[in-house]
Parts: sequence; structure tokens; C-alpha cells
Amino acid sequence: MGDPAGVSPELTAKFLDLPEAKREARIVVFGDARILDEGAAVAGVSLDLDRVDTPEAARSSGRNVLVDLKNLAPAEVRRGEATAEGGAFATRNFREALLMAHRGEADAVCFTPFNKKAMRYAYEGYDDEIRFVADVTGFRGKVREFNVLPNIWNARVTSHVPLKDVASHLTEDAILAEIDLTLRCLAEAGIESPRILVAGLNPHAGDGGSFGREEIEIIEPAVAKAKAKGYAVEGPFPSDTVFLRALKEGWHAVLTMYHDQGQIAMKMMGFDKGVTMMGGLPFPLTTPAHGTAYDIAGKGIADVGATREALRLAIRMAKRRGRFAQAAE
Repeated sequence: MGDPAGVSPELTAKFLDLPEAKREARIVVFGDARILDEGAAVAGVSLDLDRVDTPEAARSSGRNVLVDLKNLAPAEVRRGEATAEGGAFATRNFREALLMAHRGEADAVCFTPFNKKAMRYAYEGYDDEIRFVADVTGFRGKVREFNVLPNIWNARVTSHVPLKDVASHLTEDAILAEIDLTLRCLAEAGIESPRILVAGLNPHAGDGGSFGREEIEIIEPAVAKAKAKGYAVEGPFPSDTVFLRALKEGWHAVLTMYHDQGQIAMKMMGFDKGVTMMGGLPFPLTTPAHGTAYDIAGKGIADVGATREALRLAIRMAKRRGRFAQAAE
């Protein structure tokens, strides 16, 4: 369960009521029963799941199960406000889920939206979920955040860095590494023969060097190296048309150079269906791409569409990883 002051409690309840959650996976929820019950009341759903007190007890349940951590009283929730109490609730829930997956007892992790301000109150230095995952599990491999819609993915070379620093982070190796990871994640999600378009950094992709030389000196050589490896990759293309080209021509993903270059396009195309996925981890990690929606919290109108897509992607990737592991044995 994510931030208790936003739509996360009602989305968690709606999540558990989805046919996919009842039919295609066994869900272990971490949170407080009182908060979840309030979310169910707001969402207007009736929950049918076992309730236990420890992660160990969850193993013996053959049904969907709530691990009741008893970690937040409803009276402590200030709806629509980021607080230390809410951040502590979300970070504890997230930590327990990550550790369960890290121990190999869960195939994937899916969370309803966090509020980063609240998380920072509770966890000093909280930058983003990738940093937190590394701190909790000790995983030191390459992890990257992807935004996913049913018909297009967005990968990016830089993420949570100031715009003024983006160009200094771009290297041929960094771009090639993102192409490698993107193709692997697309394949894990069941996309056969994945293909990627690469965006430029500057207006009009630099216009032959008129508006910057990163395309000529960094991005084009990286794309050439990717193509030499046999990858289906083209670019760089101007960022204001690259998504239009990808959709029209049936490309599977667009690799952008910085956060908002892709985020704006993705959220305009599918705010109610967008998923954020952390690629590169030993297990799939997904969440709806929208935020905590403090302005509509408690009204029962939160759209479960993106949460459903996050669940579907987690299930799909977990099943394929299971098959890959069996094939390797």
C-alpha cells in the first residue's frame, strides 16, 4: 500500500477486487487493515482475503492475503497532506514487499502511488524508488525506470537529474546500455523482435549541428553501435515528432534523453493507463504512473485503470521470467 493520504488505499482495494488479482496471481498485501478497510469503504468494494500478522504466516495462505503490520491508525492520516506518518507507513510497506521478493518468496512487486515528499520525511535521502530498492536489497546492478502504455514504451537515458545537467550525463556507453536494457525488458514483457526509436536531445535533433552537437558526437555513434550489434534501432529523431513516428510505424519503444522529454508525451497519450516499471531488477517492479492525487482522495472516483495495467505487466513479466528460469535449468 502506498501513501495513505492520497488515493492509494482505495486503489489497493479496487486492485484486490480486479478479476486478474483473483484469477491470475496470489496477492500478498502489506499495510494496515484499518487503512485498507477504509479504502474499501471509499471504493465501494467488499474484500475477500485472509489476514495475518507476519510475512511468514502469509506463506501458508493459498488465497490473497493481507499482512497487517498495524503501522498506522486512521486518526493519524491527514487526507490530502504529505506527512512523516504517511511516509513511514509507505516505506515500511515497501520495504517488507521488497524483502519478500528479494528472498525469492514473491515473483513481482506492485505498489500504489507514493508521495516522495512524505517518503523523505520518513527516510532521509530518499531520491526515488530505485535508490530505496538498492538500499533495502543491496542490489547494485543497473536499474532504470520505464513508462509503459499498451502500445508504446518510453525508456530514458537520464532520469531524476536537473535539466541543466542532462547533456553532461550523455555518453555513447550510457545510451547503448539503455538500448540493451530496453530490449531485454521488452522481450521479458512478451514483445517479439522489439524495435526502438531514439530521440535527439536538442530542438530538431540539433538540425545538423545548428542547435547543438550531441546528436552528431554522441547519439548517432551510439545508435550505429547498437545497429552493428544487430539491434532494430533508428535515430536520433526530433523529440517533438518521434512518438508520432513510433505509433504510426509500429515501433515498440522510444528512448528519450531526459525525464520530461518522454513523460509529457506518455501522460498525454494515456494518463489513466500508464505504468511505471523498474527494469533490471531480479524481479518485476511496477506501479501506476500517476501520483497520489491528493485532490480527489477519499471521493471514490480514483480510476483503477493504470493500477490494473501495472498488475497485468507484473504478472506477464513474472510468468515469462519463470519460464526463462525453467528453460535455463
